[in-house]
Amino acid sequence: MNDTKPAPGNAATPAQVRIFDTTLRDGEQSPGCSMTPRQKVVMARALAGLGVDVIETGFPASSESDREAARLIAREVRTPVLAVLSRCLPADIEASARALDGAARPRLHVFISTSALHREHKLRMSKAQVLDTAAACVAQARGFVDDVEFSTEDGTRTEREFLAEVVGAAIAAGATTINVPDTLGYTTPEEMRALFAHLIATVPGAREVVFSAHCHDDLGMAVANSLAAIEGGARQVECTINGIGERAGNCAMEELVMALKVRGAWYNADTGIDTRQLVPASKLLSRLVGMPVQRNKAVVGANAFAHESGIHQHGMLRHRGTYEIMNPEDVGWPASKMVLGRHSGRAAVSHRLRALGYTLGEGQLDQAFAGFKALCERQRVVEDRDLEALMHGDIRGDGFRLASMTVSDRGQRASAEIELSDPDGRSIGKRALGDGPVDALFSALAAATGVDLQLESYQVHSVGIGADARGEANLSVRCGDDAWEGTGTSTDVIEASALAWLDIANRVLRARQLQPQRQAAHA
Repeated sequence: MNDTKPAPGNAATPAQVRIFDTTLRDGEQSPGCSMTPRQKVVMARALAGLGVDVIETGFPASSESDREAARLIAREVRTPVLAVLSRCLPADIEASARALDGAARPRLHVFISTSALHREHKLRMSKAQVLDTAAACVAQARGFVDDVEFSTEDGTRTEREFLAEVVGAAIAAGATTINVPDTLGYTTPEEMRALFAHLIATVPGAREVVFSAHCHDDLGMAVANSLAAIEGGARQVECTINGIGERAGNCAMEELVMALKVRGAWYNADTGIDTRQLVPASKLLSRLVGMPVQRNKAVVGANAFAHESGIHQHGMLRHRGTYEIMNPEDVGWPASKMVLGRHSGRAAVSHRLRALGYTLGEGQLDQAFAGFKALCERQRVVEDRDLEALMHGDIRGDGFRLASMTVSDRGQRASAEIELSDPDGRSIGKRALGDGPVDALFSALAAATGVDLQLESYQVHSVGIGADARGEANLSVRCGDDAWEGTGTSTDVIEASALAWLDIANRVLRARQLQPQRQAAHA
């Protein structure tokens, strides 16, 4: 494979690409992702620790909340450039400039639509009016601050000649950064690379300013288009943590940054990001906005460095490079994960048992592996505590079982009444109230079993189609300092939720029973 194509930097000095983070502005516009001013300050501190060059703190003219957030961040975050977004309207620019009062490194970011579609249907302005407005507003912004960014909204769908004319007018009026957004996620990498190369080569003054890309992910190409823009000469990329943003989101910072790291010989470009902070920043944002990261998300997803297939696990045990192109520690994960499940093979199970202190002969390993496979029929993931229980002969099907349940959601609070059979066959009944049927159900189960679980993630989806479809519930919880996951399946999703909860509770109780044996073994 050829890994030495001509790239943005020279051989001795890779090109430095600025990271412009718009999580707090464009990212927050993602439905369900709004943040309070205080939450924005917390996230801004994390972004500063991550090493981003520019933080876009909000759109001050849009709300008092955005204005307050911009003011708070300006006081507390001093190292990165702090930008605020403004339409090319004099009143908006004035409001934005006031929101930047006290910022150590302020930037005004002004924008106007440039495409024919937007000119006709959104702005109802002629080309000449757009040109005059862009130049006048950049000049106005430059009167407040020295650092002015100008954006051509829907730039990639703008006629190339007119786009060059607007960019030239903005540069002449004092813009120091020119952003050409792919606002609708419409373009392709080949078009993006050619567009930036053309503008930088032909627009007067283009080589005296920084060109920036802002790509949306409507066709799943935001990261690819941003990388192509860098190849075309862009030296700033606008992106968000976890790729959140309008519609399908923005270029995901973690993916762009690691693409430049891993394929450095190809792109010959780099950023100033402390990549070890990518996962912590991703988790912080997820907690702040309540939007979980999909498990198979690149770099920061829970499965990004997880391996369950026996073939992959065997390769990983021989050499990590067989199935990983990045070190998990380099992006903030503690280590790769060998997930033991029904696709795992003998090598992975044997390796994990040895790590737990069990030295087994061939016959003993055969028996343990058979027990492991049987256990995989009852639960998706087998953890260390499950393997220890298996080795001690304590994997039994005689934990708490669901006998009956009634859930009602009438009135102000939901109620749940359940009956369980305990490991000794006795019947236990409990009733509880909750904020919803699932909350009431879990409260009743906790009262019946004596196991207190703190819910972190709860998902229900359909398994199968048509008359054979069943509901599957997946829970992620904490019990004390330990994280647990459980699964339940039933034709009724509420019952599936109860079975998932009991799946975890029974394993927690087995782990507690094994604790004295573990302590004795390690004494």
